[in-house]
Amino acid sequence: MDYKAFMIKYAEIGTKGKNRYIFEDILCRNINRKLKPLGDFYVRKEQGRIFVEANSDYDYEDVVEALGKVFGIVGICPVVVLNETDFDSIKNAVITYVDKAYRKHNFTFKVNTRRNDKSFPMTSMEVNSELGHYLLEAFPDMKVDVHEPEEIINVEIRKTVYIYSITIPGPGGLPVGTNGKGMALLSGGIDSPVATYMIAKRGVKMEAVYYNAPPFTSERAKQKVIDLATIVADYAGSIRLHIVNFAEIQKAIYDNCPHEELTIIMKRYMIKIAEELAKANDCQITVTGESIGQVSSQTVFSLAVINDVATMPVMRPCIGMDKQEIVDISEKIGSYETSILPYEDCCTTFVAKHPVTKPILSAIEKSEAKLEGIIEPLYQKALETVEVITCRSGNN
Repeated sequence: MDYKAFMIKYAEIGTKGKNRYIFEDILCRNINRKLKPLGDFYVRKEQGRIFVEANSDYDYEDVVEALGKVFGIVGICPVVVLNETDFDSIKNAVITYVDKAYRKHNFTFKVNTRRNDKSFPMTSMEVNSELGHYLLEAFPDMKVDVHEPEEIINVEIRKTVYIYSITIPGPGGLPVGTNGKGMALLSGGIDSPVATYMIAKRGVKMEAVYYNAPPFTSERAKQKVIDLATIVADYAGSIRLHIVNFAEIQKAIYDNCPHEELTIIMKRYMIKIAEELAKANDCQITVTGESIGQVSSQTVFSLAVINDVATMPVMRPCIGMDKQEIVDISEKIGSYETSILPYEDCCTTFVAKHPVTKPILSAIEKSEAKLEGIIEPLYQKALETVEVITCRSGNN
């Protein structure tokens, strides 16, 4: 089939009442951005649907893949567009569609008509019955099954008629840009790219911070995180990655604090810096990839102590997931193979042999007091020397 248009279905957007048009407009904008490198397309909205019309040649697989990475879309339906809206024209177009769309015509089916144009002289049930009758005449090996059909032939009658039977699942969620901004703490591991993806799926525009620690970490570790941000950007739109030089802060903590508390204290400073960057870039939340109990710094006791320094919400979308569930999502979005590349990040460079799993806040604060007069200039220097890289996929 040579499809010239796609019908885009959404779900959650339909519950937004009087604000629905805002979500629709942003979804149309995101679709336009995603498809711009792939050809000339006209994106418009009409009565609970969004239509993408091709005004140039395009690669079908590339377009479907691109649309499958736009949050807010739940279904991508390649459609045949019919400008004639009389029943005979619809009947002939449906028969032609079934003939071309299916190599074999020995399946069960039902016709599902949606009559948005109420001036059309037949009811939906009448159209279903008549089209089913003519399809059985044209293809004797086909059989009607209204309860569990193998194929559903959909006909939407508007001012234009749309015929389709294929619905390709979209990623769901809400359009990016409808729900504020977030600053993700992005490491080179498996969890944080998944967390960034999951928060973006709820409509949040994402930025990210990476804690670089040369010479303890290599340039390849930094590039790995840039690559991960670019992979997530394929779904989330362009991501500004803030690269913080963290080595001197880590060294100060290592030299002055008990080693079993290194990770807790280090993560408290990471949250502080992330919040500074979040506030400077109009973000309302920070995002981490922590999961309860996965490592010593992710026990509920540790998370409570780390959270104590936060002044804005810390979102942890992976918090109740086990490792395999997180891995499954990373494989789905294409970040897993990059995440497992063997380049050390700053969190693994200064790991204690016996880290505390039940830290006490007062004890941590007492240890941090040893950093007074030492860490303040290092902290300020880290903020003043942030490198910002915009990470975007080829379709952003």
